[in-house]
Amino acid sequence: MNIMTSVNSPFRYAGGKFYARSLIQEHIPTHEIYAEPFAGGASIFFSKMKVKDNWLNDLDADLIGVYKIIRDRPEDLITALDGEVATKQRHTYFKNEYKPQDDFTKAVRWYYLNRTSFSGIMNSRNCFWGYDDRYSMRPENWARNIRRTSEKLQGVRLTSYDFEKVLAEISDGAFLFVDPPYFNADQDKFYNCVFSDEDHIRLSEALKNHSQRLNFLLTYDNTEDVRKLYDWATNIHDKQWNYTINRTDDQKNGKKKDDEFKGERYAGKEIFIVNSLTTEMLARIGAASPGLYVPV
Repeated sequence: MNIMTSVNSPFRYAGGKFYARSLIQEHIPTHEIYAEPFAGGASIFFSKMKVKDNWLNDLDADLIGVYKIIRDRPEDLITALDGEVATKQRHTYFKNEYKPQDDFTKAVRWYYLNRTSFSGIMNSRNCFWGYDDRYSMRPENWARNIRRTSEKLQGVRLTSYDFEKVLAEISDGAFLFVDPPYFNADQDKFYNCVFSDEDHIRLSEALKNHSQRLNFLLTYDNTEDVRKLYDWATNIHDKQWNYTINRTDDQKNGKKKDDEFKGERYAGKEIFIVNSLTTEMLARIGAASPGLYVPV
């Protein structure tokens, strides 16, 4: 696979940035070191060009575990899923009866449920059947998806750390795409790792502390609370795109589903918070780190 190849995320992921990819890429500077502290479905990483060093991190260890299996054992995962069918009965089996014995069988269960659950939601309380042959990736196409994803993940660092560890360890001059849980989201419905108000404050403080050595693009819901948290940032851009919580990367023309979750597709209003290192900062970083690529 060419490093410029764009592929879709291997996962269905609630709140993913699939539909905002083109808008986000407009704000990505030239870089050779890249990280996502809140990777989730990692739509931006999979859509952009790979660079010299790439790092995907997420506090959800199960999610990162599946990425590792796809990267390191794609053919084993394909074999384990070979012949599977997307039915409500199989979904119930994997959700309630299938008992993983190790990291590999955990990944098998996770992948099947993610591809067949409503919006890819893996929170056990809301992990409901949500597959539709017309709009979802069919099981016979899973192998191709896994292989393409595995190619893109080769050489990529995969971790399950708190975001502060990523910010502390990433090299000077790196670019980070930062996509935390939204400030006003009902997180406990969708995710297994919840972000508290204190975490939002902690994230702002950590990014500010590293703002003299890192480039970042941070996406958030458009609220006054968030704007106040980031009044120190270089730029805050209002953005709008068609956004959904119950449609996913491979459901471009889906119909509204009848369930407890609101919405089908609507115009989401969010903000992009950008920190741009100055030429002087980049020159200083380059001088302190010989061999580091300095974008021009």
